Amino acid sequence: MTDAARRATHPARYAVGMFGTSIPINLIKGSMILFYVDLLGLDVRIYGIVMVAYAIIDAIDNPLLGFLSDRTRTRWGRRRPWLLVGAPVLAVGTIALFAVPDSLDGAGLVIWFATFVIICEASDSMLNANYGALLPELFPREKERSVANSLRQGFQLLALVVSLALTPWLTTSVFGTEQTTGGFTITAVLYSVLALAVILYMTLGIREDPQVEDEARPPLLDTLKVILTNPRFWQIGAASACYLSAMGLVLTGVQLYVRYSLGLQVAYAMYLQGVVILATVGFLALWTRVVRTKGAPFTWRLAFVLLTLGFVPLYLAHDLLTAILAGLFLGVGYSGMLASNDLVIARVLDEDAAVNGVRREGIFLAAFGFFGRLGGAVVGGALASLGLFFGYYSGDDPGTQADTAWRVYVCVYPMGLAALGAVIAFLTPVPDNVRERVSSSAPGVSPAPGRD
Repeated sequence: MTDAARRATHPARYAVGMFGTSIPINLIKGSMILFYVDLLGLDVRIYGIVMVAYAIIDAIDNPLLGFLSDRTRTRWGRRRPWLLVGAPVLAVGTIALFAVPDSLDGAGLVIWFATFVIICEASDSMLNANYGALLPELFPREKERSVANSLRQGFQLLALVVSLALTPWLTTSVFGTEQTTGGFTITAVLYSVLALAVILYMTLGIREDPQVEDEARPPLLDTLKVILTNPRFWQIGAASACYLSAMGLVLTGVQLYVRYSLGLQVAYAMYLQGVVILATVGFLALWTRVVRTKGAPFTWRLAFVLLTLGFVPLYLAHDLLTAILAGLFLGVGYSGMLASNDLVIARVLDEDAAVNGVRREGIFLAAFGFFGRLGGAVVGGALASLGLFFGYYSGDDPGTQADTAWRVYVCVYPMGLAALGAVIAFLTPVPDNVRERVSSSAPGVSPAPGRD
């Protein structure tokens, strides 16, 4: 892409899109278990089956959506049409997921839940595969890429403040109560409308590389072969899956951790989530400086270690104050992962584009997204294990060890996943930023790939 084309998209205009894509999906992940299991009484075993089924479906549709995006050629670009389609679908699906008719029960409730959670996750996959693919294309140099990535992660954290920290207060104190579901419906409508407006604003302001229209469309079988035979795809993807699954468990379980493990009303989750998010925001600028001086691979590995250690004080917390202090420490490692994980993945995309001469960021990111989507199966399996090991099946049947159950779910399981991710990260060679070195080289010079 020429310098003029790159300047056409301001980093902040691109980054704000993360705010829109994050609000609805974080509401879903953060409140879905509380809403369906604890309030509506859906059995955790059924919930787990639905989430495992989704992971299987997503294994098919995620790469397909990325492949179709890479092959798209329109005067509006490759990614923009998909963003314009995915945004309203996600908005409508989110509203429907939290607007369950009062008459639904039993099998009807399961069908409603399964239908709309799959629609929401599929549209989220569509949005994020295309949105994420724009990062290496619009910002090829790691210094400017790290700034754009930090800006978008900052917007994601702002979305977390809105969709997580404020949600318990809005749903239980402003629009509803601790034991009713109406507050979730109103909150879902507000978040969905806001998210749709932001995504449309971002999408209409980005400028893709016009030279892509002249490039050959990547063939499916050749692309799959390149991806599946790339060892760094498996290694970095597995490490990323550990990180994303760990934070997915925290995200989905924190409200019930507050209710059962700390013995407080769900509304108090606002304070714990808010502190973790604010700590993450506070350390993001520092981590960005580390990336710019030490590189993404070093930052990525260090952040994994700190994230793993961050779950220890959270497990030991016994009241809101100690949980908040533990949340501060957890936010340090989480912030480091936000600042570095996507940059490490982008290096794999850069290497593929430089070596093979074809830009297929969409399907590559969708394939990486499959590892992230495994988090749904991990959440389902972890939730089902609470019934097996601790006797927690639902809000109607919590058993006698709900305190321990949710402490294990939010602290022990994520710590094990983060530790595994750290081991993989230290054993994995990360490619150089090949696209940056190619853009800095003389025409016709193709520098040999390196490793960090």
